[in-house]
Amino acid sequence: MEHKVEWAVIPAAGRGTRFLPITKGVSKEMLNIVDRPTIDYIVEECLDAGIKNIVFIVSNEKEDIKKYYGEDKKFYDEMIAAKKDEYAEIIDSIPKKANFYYVLQEETLGLGHAVLQAKKVVGNNNFVVCCGDDITDFIKGKSPIKELVEAFNKVDGKTIVGGKKVKHEEIVKYGCMDILRKVDENIYELKGIVEKPKLEEATSDLASLGKWVFNPRIFGILENTPKGKGGEIQLTDAIEIIRKEEGAYFASFEATRYDCGDKLGYLKAVLNYAFKNEEYKKGLLEFIEEKTKK
Repeated sequence: MEHKVEWAVIPAAGRGTRFLPITKGVSKEMLNIVDRPTIDYIVEECLDAGIKNIVFIVSNEKEDIKKYYGEDKKFYDEMIAAKKDEYAEIIDSIPKKANFYYVLQEETLGLGHAVLQAKKVVGNNNFVVCCGDDITDFIKGKSPIKELVEAFNKVDGKTIVGGKKVKHEEIVKYGCMDILRKVDENIYELKGIVEKPKLEEATSDLASLGKWVFNPRIFGILENTPKGKGGEIQLTDAIEIIRKEEGAYFASFEATRYDCGDKLGYLKAVLNYAFKNEEYKKGLLEFIEEKTKK
């Protein structure tokens, strides 16, 4: 039986305090990587997996996300009048990428709470969750989301936690997978998840990296998940509950991942995509060579 996944939920209501002062006026998810906002790379990943219904969980301050994905007839008409048809086409194409929905999260009460806000829109459908600042470079292969959806079908529509192996000393920064057994080349049944373990307590080097696939039963679990760490509804706590009820799995993906919620990770992502652009590559390499000589 095929378990279709046609919806994506992208939590993007956080204030982005690690990027202050810029995030006082610009959403963290809208910080540009070359000529596109960070969040648009996540949208493209969803599109690669055939997902055309995208739900943004936003706060009142995130009007710039709505503006970017909304129609802008005035701007379009200006470009047409100026005979800049190629720019007019870009402006016109953005709102047509997918069906975009916006759900307000009035209080930031944790990732689990953010996902729960999508219930009325997503309804009784399977869906992926992608953190709004985790992007992946999958130019040479299928997107991580596509890999995770394939894994979701292999385990008969059970919860999938996405991620990959990290350096042993880095596992302390992530949700660490406690593995029960390996069920496929890149799929593991979970015994549990240890959040940010001490190095000596890490049960593996497999880390959760901001992507999940759920069946709609997770909504009922989240509604009854008690507040956990920090007084927030934690998605990990809900996953542990559903794991005990029906099982949950970890699937590793191949693509290179950039944590754009971290300043260094963001800068690495900017450089990565700048190097992929032939218009800038040569000049950028020359600039870096000049700087490194000094």
